[in-house]
Amino acid sequence: MATRPMVNGKVYHLALGPGEVAPYALLPGDPDRVELIASMWDEVRVKVERREYRTYVGSYKGVPVMATSTGVGGPSASIAIEELAALGVGTMIRVGTTGSLLSSVKVGDLVISSGALRLDGASNDYAPLGYPAVPHPDALNALITAAEGLGVRYHVGLTATTSTFYTGQGRPGLRGYLPSWLRDVVGVLRSMRIINFDMETATLLTIANVYGLRAGSVMAVIANRETDEFRAEAGVEDACRVANEAVRVIREWDEDYPDREVKSIPALLKKRR
Repeated sequence: MATRPMVNGKVYHLALGPGEVAPYALLPGDPDRVELIASMWDEVRVKVERREYRTYVGSYKGVPVMATSTGVGGPSASIAIEELAALGVGTMIRVGTTGSLLSSVKVGDLVISSGALRLDGASNDYAPLGYPAVPHPDALNALITAAEGLGVRYHVGLTATTSTFYTGQGRPGLRGYLPSWLRDVVGVLRSMRIINFDMETATLLTIANVYGLRAGSVMAVIANRETDEFRAEAGVEDACRVANEAVRVIREWDEDYPDREVKSIPALLKKRR
């Protein structure tokens, strides 16, 4: 059937079938980050790779979990989200990298998104622009709880999700090309108290809300647009640790409150250092 393509009983792009997924999914963009995430698990039972989509399924501290790479950008991510949702995955957390717009959000820190400006394009195929891209309270609270528990430096704030990495984020293209309406995009977003750029968060949060799924986003800051610093792997391991631990926290809440439709539990946070 061309409407919802399947091959040998498996979804077309992820090459996964019913019974080959876990209820909690971690979604890095980079396929190599799947292996890093899974290196923190108790076990890995399934390994599948097709195109930019690499999937491992296993358990973390006894919690069934999976990690699937989404590739770069909203269109690719939307395919992974759609196919995972079709297979019954109900909770998805992006584990990404990001560029900070503020000197105070340093390279190596983490950003936990409290919402996203929808400049991605892909989310427009799911909801009008006035529709908010916000995390589920469970995911947001669990990510904060995990970061606090692990003693990781983090920030909670608004993300701008763009459809391109270069001109869309105010970086000159070939021969310095940059459309006039994007020349001060960093300054404009900073004035609106948006703290970081990425390319997938708004897509995930919009689709998840439309479909009634739980989703959140944690990102390692590898670039700072104010200080012009860049370190490709800064904070990535911390982001993976926090995401894995957030899944454990959510599972604990699910078991404590199995009959609640919305299982939001405010995190009891220590005073910020």
